[in-house]
Amino acid sequence: MNIIGIIPARMASSRFPNKPMVKILGLPMIGHVYYRTRMCPFLSDVWVATCDEEIFHYIESISGKAVMTANTHLRASDRGAEALIKIEKEGHKPDYVAMVQGDEPMLNPLMLDELVGPVVANNQADVINLIARIKSSEEFENENVVKVVLDQQGFVLYFSREPIPSRKKYTDDVPMWKQLGLILFRHDALLQYTNMSPTPLEIIESVDMNRFLEYGIKIKTVSTKFMSFGVDVPSDLLSVEPFIKIDPITRKYLPEPIRQGA
Repeated sequence: MNIIGIIPARMASSRFPNKPMVKILGLPMIGHVYYRTRMCPFLSDVWVATCDEEIFHYIESISGKAVMTANTHLRASDRGAEALIKIEKEGHKPDYVAMVQGDEPMLNPLMLDELVGPVVANNQADVINLIARIKSSEEFENENVVKVVLDQQGFVLYFSREPIPSRKKYTDDVPMWKQLGLILFRHDALLQYTNMSPTPLEIIESVDMNRFLEYGIKIKTVSTKFMSFGVDVPSDLLSVEPFIKIDPITRKYLPEPIRQGA
């Protein structure tokens, strides 16, 4: 089974302009994500999909692979689908695509192992999204954290930036889950995504995967215990950088003098 990784990244983030190239311990954030994604043994290859020449040339400068895409995409999944089409024209035909958001610098490669594990085991799921438990009320209330409500079989019922399920009329603990920026698509499912028109709830919530749900396509979830926190706004760097500095994975791709001097 051939599984590749695609990392969508663009400079024009409304909440954090030029985010992919912001330096963490002296290395652009997209570099952290690329190196960590490359460490997953299940992936045969990894590409960065971008509409920005600065990102494209940076990835090439570290001997990585990059694909230029249109600057009109509003959703990472649409960018990933265009990249897939171009990658296939180069002679690569994957069975599955692991899409990794370019703002996940805390990614542990074992999280990707968890994501693709169900497919390696039974080759049945079309779309799988990695999720993690929310451990604080602050994170639950954070609009930048996409919350997930699940059915009894672990399929997604809905994604929202609001704190769901509601705790207003329930006094015990409620299941609090967040979407992580690691999603596995069967080849045809990713291409199907970009051929479907954007949907109302996708637009309202600004969450790609609601498009699948609104067309009646199921999304399976896999939970992880690994800590991860995406970088949505500049202040998130205060939480992420100390973790990356002491993370043993960082030592595998970032020289010690650079980490000590950061």
